[in-house]
Formats: sequence, structure tokens, C-alpha cells
Amino acid sequence: MSDDEDAEDGRTTACELDGLEAVLATLAYLLTRSQEHERRTARAGITAARSDVYLLRALAEGSGASRVSDLADRLMVKPSHVTRQIDRLQGQQLVERSQDALDRRARQVAITADGRELLDRLKQANIAGLASALDGVPEPDVTATVGVLRHLIDRYVHRVRTTMLSEDEPLPNRADGAAGAARAKARLSTAAHDGG
Repeated sequence: MSDDEDAEDGRTTACELDGLEAVLATLAYLLTRSQEHERRTARAGITAARSDVYLLRALAEGSGASRVSDLADRLMVKPSHVTRQIDRLQGQQLVERSQDALDRRARQVAITADGRELLDRLKQANIAGLASALDGVPEPDVTATVGVLRHLIDRYVHRVRTTMLSEDEPLPNRADGAAGAARAKARLSTAAHDGG
């Protein structure tokens, strides 16, 4: 089947995928450059590492306090990495720790009012940059792009989580077969739902 026939079927062609990959790679490079991050945070009057901003976003988008392990799962990093970030952010009074009501050994982490205010300033600086970059682009194009990118992110996160589980998760033994498979499937379903 040719690329023309794929396009008529509504499927993405190899040529379109090649173009999308190139655009996304360039966008990722531009958005994650240290100098650009520093420029955006300076515009917002803040100093925060990119990874700290993502952790703050995860807390702000959640429904209250979160456990370190839950944050690590959501951000797809090791809990020790999140613990170091939380120490740094707590020192800046951007997050606070409290005891977990259900497990006295565990700690909950929540974003503070200062943390929310920092995110809001950064968001406003980012929006100003986007508005300038998208000047002249029709609104329906922007709306369609947001929808496609959200779908792409959902699918990609699901794939990464599935890969992580399959690499980290021991295969169920014969005695545990169906129950182990059911637990793994439940974890995948929860990960896909929470990560989307």
C-alpha cells in the first residue's frame, strides 16, 4: 500500500511520521535546553531546576498530598531521586511533608502556597512565550495540535510504563499464575489511567 493509499485510509503515512518525529525531536531539544529554561524562569523571577518544576506540577495537578513512591511512579523516576528533590524544594518552602494518616512510617508531600505561586508565575511566562511563537497561527490549528499531542503523550506514557513494568516486574510463577497476571494487568491499567 502506498503513502497515498494510507492517507486515504486515514492512517498516518511513513513520510508524515518521519516529519512528526523530526518536529518533536526539535521541539524537545528547544524546550529542554538549559539556557531556555533559565531564561523562562528568570522571566518569572524564579530559580528552579526543570525536574523540580515537573515535580511541583505533579503535586499541583494531584488531589492533595502524595507519597514519594506515588510521585516517583508518576514521574517515572526512582524514589530516591524524588526524595532529594523534595529535600531541596522543602528548603525553599515550596513543598511540605506531613505524616501519612494510613501508614505512620510513610510521609506525604504537598505543594505549598509559595510553590503554587511559583508555578503560576512560570506558567504566565510560558504562556507569553507561546503566544508570541504562535502569533498568526489559526486557533483551530492550535486546538487540533493540543488534542493530538495529548493523545500522543497518553499513548507514549502508557508504552513507557508498560515497558518499565515488564522490565522491573518478575514473571508470575506457575503457582501464582492467574493471580500474578491479574495484579500486573491491574497495575498497568492504574498506571495508564493515572499517568494520562
